[in-house]
Amino acid sequence: MKMRKIFFFLLLFLGNMLFAQMNLEKNFDQLLHQRFEKNQAGIAVMIVKEGKVLYKKGVGMANLETKELISPKSNFRMASVSKQFTAMCIMLLTKQRRLSYDDNLLRFFPDFEPTVGKKIKVRHLLTHSSGIWDYESSLPEERTAQILDAEVVGLLSKETRTYFEPGTKFRYSNSGFCVLEQIVEKTSGISYVDFITKYIFKPLGMSSTRIYEAGKSIPYRAMGYARNKQGELIVSDQSITSATKGDGCVYTSLEDYYKWYNGLINNELVSLKSELEKVAISLPRPSEGKYGLGWFFQKNETEPLALYHTGSTCGFSNAVLMVPSRKCLFLYFSNIADNHGIEKELISVAKKHKVYDTSFDFLNMVNLTN
Repeated sequence: MKMRKIFFFLLLFLGNMLFAQMNLEKNFDQLLHQRFEKNQAGIAVMIVKEGKVLYKKGVGMANLETKELISPKSNFRMASVSKQFTAMCIMLLTKQRRLSYDDNLLRFFPDFEPTVGKKIKVRHLLTHSSGIWDYESSLPEERTAQILDAEVVGLLSKETRTYFEPGTKFRYSNSGFCVLEQIVEKTSGISYVDFITKYIFKPLGMSSTRIYEAGKSIPYRAMGYARNKQGELIVSDQSITSATKGDGCVYTSLEDYYKWYNGLINNELVSLKSELEKVAISLPRPSEGKYGLGWFFQKNETEPLALYHTGSTCGFSNAVLMVPSRKCLFLYFSNIADNHGIEKELISVAKKHKVYDTSFDFLNMVNLTN
């Protein structure tokens, strides 16, 4: 009799779990199909709670020309979500004792303008606290050729100005992560693409993830789009700043990002939590958060760590939120520019089903990026 009761309650528990998941899927399906058309660019969404994938679907087309549908395998351009990968390269080089967070730029670039190069340290680049000049402001309006990270460093090496004394303020900087990409190459002696593939993508089994290189194919590639003044979708996949690798060139999918997420929470490469204790800066008020190593993050007594980042570019909008201690992941990739408005609606559904279970509100941090 006792075993029958246990079996009954187990079936009841499993039944409730199954019903809850079916209800969650229904609510997300309804939202996504209301907001995105099957024959237009769209979105891919993944929800993970307590290590279990509760939702993993795409709606819309990855490529309007070929009619390829968005799926969990579709590779989206990560834009600034890429910065966490560049930061991991630096963490690994630190682990290998090839560099230090306190090395300044002159160690890697002897020709850098001395008054700037001796003040800016690797840790400043990793926390957007270097004050280094925005390379985008130095590009002529008539330029059409894509710029690469090495040319960015060449431009910045001549600058005698910084926006502020390095290490004293937060100012989001794509320039800093382009410089970090070149530090990876200078320190490792191999290309950034080879380093990140050898030490991150292959060990974690991210077999479809790629770094954008003009003319090279990307499997399951989603193309980028934007809306014109009439609200119509137009091709908007590349710009002159779309080829810099360190600040935004990773292409990955829901399936491969999940492997990256598991690698992070299981400390398969390094302990991200430990490294954030070494490399972080407080954000401007009213935010109570911090930034370090490619992540906005917060923590308190009840939540040891909650991490967040968005990615925005001419044809893509992405966001990632994870709470490692709860094995929680909220993730969406969209191949439509300026599409972060959907985030509030997605989070609302997630909260309704008690998935987005962190007390922190990261949405206002979108305004801190550029």
